[in-house]
Amino acid sequence: MATKRRSPIPGFRLTLGFTLFYLGLLVLFPLALLVAKSASGGWGAFWRAVTSPRALASLRFTVLTSVAAALINVVFGFVLAWVLARYRFPGKRIVDAIVDLPLALPTAVAGVALATVYSDNGWVGSRLAPLGIHLAFAWPGVVIALVFVGLPFLVRTVQPVIEELDPAVEEAAITLGASRAQAFARVVLPALAPALRAGFAAALARALGEYGSVVFIAGNMPMKTEISSLLIMTKLDQYDYAGAASIGVVMLALSLVVLVVIHASRTSSEKLRALA
Repeated sequence: MATKRRSPIPGFRLTLGFTLFYLGLLVLFPLALLVAKSASGGWGAFWRAVTSPRALASLRFTVLTSVAAALINVVFGFVLAWVLARYRFPGKRIVDAIVDLPLALPTAVAGVALATVYSDNGWVGSRLAPLGIHLAFAWPGVVIALVFVGLPFLVRTVQPVIEELDPAVEEAAITLGASRAQAFARVVLPALAPALRAGFAAALARALGEYGSVVFIAGNMPMKTEISSLLIMTKLDQYDYAGAASIGVVMLALSLVVLVVIHASRTSSEKLRALA
């Protein structure tokens, strides 16, 4: 007679209740207050706050630089993940650990370091400034900062999928007459596409909400290089709490859309693995 397996933790109802309470207290309740605060002045005040020229400029700048950084991470993050997953070389563990450095490093420290390196007086910026190329205190510096903070999300999403991908499948395609480019395009890339989409969405979500590493290198010029996170802080300093909350709600909506994309991509990736 089969015996009922006992769970090492309390029953479903107790754990579910604790989970909902914990999630509600730390996540749902603060977000609900944010939405309520944004609506405190009415729909007209909310609409004026999020459609003001300065707010629209900051939102547009934030979205465009975040998308650009995420796309760059898709290309170079994929190459880095491929190298770490497929090759052995001296110092591999060190390189693998460095990938996670942006996750552990305080973002303000990263911003100061990037501004020091890429400013017109920095080690890299001083060599580009005579050519008329200015990275720091302009939009390229913002993209660089967002690439820095978003790289681990792409690499750590794609690397496990590459490790699980059997090289014999690629070898079989080449044996049957396909070139390496054809084997990559028709065998490898379709298998990695869901992971690449999920990594892109994760890097994009990270970039949308970034503040510390960007504020030191962006220049923070209204209508030009001002990110939405900085505009929220500016409104808080001006005691415009409803306006700050309104912009925060827009950023929250963008983040929710990105999270839905991440979930859908992961679901597709799991289905492909199951079929394989």
